Amino acid sequence: MVTCFITGIDTGVGKTYATGAWANHLINHGQTVITAKLVQTGCRGISEDIQLHRKLMQVPLHDLDRDGTTCPYVFSLPASPHLAAAQENRSIDCSVIDTHLERLGQVYETILLEGAGGIQVPITPDCTMLDFVAARNLPVLVVTSPRLGSINHTLLTLEALLSRNITVIGMVYNLANTTAPKITDDSRKLFQTRYPRIPLIDMPQVEKTDAIPAIDFAKLNFPGKTQNQS
Repeated sequence: MVTCFITGIDTGVGKTYATGAWANHLINHGQTVITAKLVQTGCRGISEDIQLHRKLMQVPLHDLDRDGTTCPYVFSLPASPHLAAAQENRSIDCSVIDTHLERLGQVYETILLEGAGGIQVPITPDCTMLDFVAARNLPVLVVTSPRLGSINHTLLTLEALLSRNITVIGMVYNLANTTAPKITDDSRKLFQTRYPRIPLIDMPQVEKTDAIPAIDFAKLNFPGKTQNQS
């Protein structure tokens, strides 16, 4: 079993589209793959992100979605997980998430685990997304964009991951947030210059909510590849 974590430089940057599209790519290349969501906020019932994953994967919801295995924590308040949980007088237990991932790993070769918000978002008051990933040595895919402010957020995200010796297998560059061609070209060049061994792949703007973005996932350093990141 291989588990990869998908994070973004912020909320609403395209993690869910990238996760679902990557799963679709792996399915089309013969792998047994499932997506999961560490925690979902701003939602009731089955995770909205899991539902979009399934549309992009072109598969129906699984029983493992309906029973909460693929997303063990769902909260109605659209806020950081630790606060959303507190508002419902509940708590998040990361060992429960581990148990659910182990269950998925008994069935699937690959698990694509989508985070919530950015890498420093608190899951609990004592554990951020970064802490969770580092403790489990999960490789990470970063979703970024050329929108104004993304250079700072991207470099901070990469610095945080690499400072904890976390493998960054690639970055998805979400062109849905393009502001101007000059900004797009400049930020792409900057990322590739500073981190030449981290593949940067484009995700074009998606016109329909269930459309499958055309992304060259074959360029990612995953699975089974190693890299020397600079």
